[in-house]
Amino acid sequence: MPDGLVINGRGWNGNTFRVEPWKTYRFRISNVGLATSINFRFEGHKMKLVEAEGAHTVQNVYNSLDVHLGQSYSVLVTMDQPAKDYYIAISTRFTTKVLTTIAVLHYSNSRQGVSGPVPRGPTTQINWSLNQARTIRRNLTASGPRPNPQGSYHYGMIKTTRTITLANSAPWINGKQRYAVNGVSFTPADTPLKLADYFNIPGVFNVGSIPMSPNSGGNAYLQTSVMGANFREFVEIVFQNWEDTVQSWHVDGHAFFVVGMDGGQWTAASRLRYNLRDTVSRCTVQVYPRSWTAIYMALDNVGMWNIRSENWARQYLGQQLYLRVYSAAHSWRDELPIPKNALLCGRARRRHTRPLL
Repeated sequence: MPDGLVINGRGWNGNTFRVEPWKTYRFRISNVGLATSINFRFEGHKMKLVEAEGAHTVQNVYNSLDVHLGQSYSVLVTMDQPAKDYYIAISTRFTTKVLTTIAVLHYSNSRQGVSGPVPRGPTTQINWSLNQARTIRRNLTASGPRPNPQGSYHYGMIKTTRTITLANSAPWINGKQRYAVNGVSFTPADTPLKLADYFNIPGVFNVGSIPMSPNSGGNAYLQTSVMGANFREFVEIVFQNWEDTVQSWHVDGHAFFVVGMDGGQWTAASRLRYNLRDTVSRCTVQVYPRSWTAIYMALDNVGMWNIRSENWARQYLGQQLYLRVYSAAHSWRDELPIPKNALLCGRARRRHTRPLL
């Protein structure tokens, strides 16, 4: 299969899925690959989207579905076609050479195997995928109190406390290919950052060692990049991509609301096109080539959290940073202490953890 794919469901045997006529099956599709977006489709069958990374979605029907790095969806498929075998096709997206692999949807009363051409995927144009992504919205009639499914908390009515802009790039540093965020290419420290922060160990990292907006003038450089923010802030993060490849970003420890995405340069006027009513919440989001994606995120989790590219080569070579969400209260209500049997390393090796009550 191209890159990486997980298909969960009853009846899966090798590359064949045995189904009963007129029954409806739930497929959960996850792109667990290293570098490539994929397109997923069933020959002759429609997919009804019902879930995106734990969020109930508007139940739109699709012929094929783009799944970007680190993302998961659940779809319902009804076996309402004539009894025979059908292709399940998965193709790479936005690659110079399109790779396709297949599985088989086998009706229990089928007497005819798969035949003919494999169903083709969508065009390589970005707009098709961008427009599909905008149709993925939260189902406001599911899993919430009525008449207000979001209760007293509505992301579109909360004022953001700051805007953070993160731009990816692919600089050469010291004669080697690196990847960077806002001109900073991440290098690991000799001590895990959470341990250094917890024990107040100096010299491991500096809060503010990465700017909150792109570095337009200076050269890219290596740094253990840590950005500071305060507990219970509600921030707007804009991912700006000027490269020719699709980016996929993951934020540890938090779910966020994908409020907008479009081509070109993000500006303050872009907020006029935000979806402030029913966007989905998720932890991984794509940014199309020469485009931007904006998210709203409540910093409701104290700690040291990684923001990284889901493309593993880019992540390994520096396209990541840490967001330090800080609370001056140091309350166990906000963050539990490190367990007393935790393994310590680096400069924290001879420190002693505080015992749990």
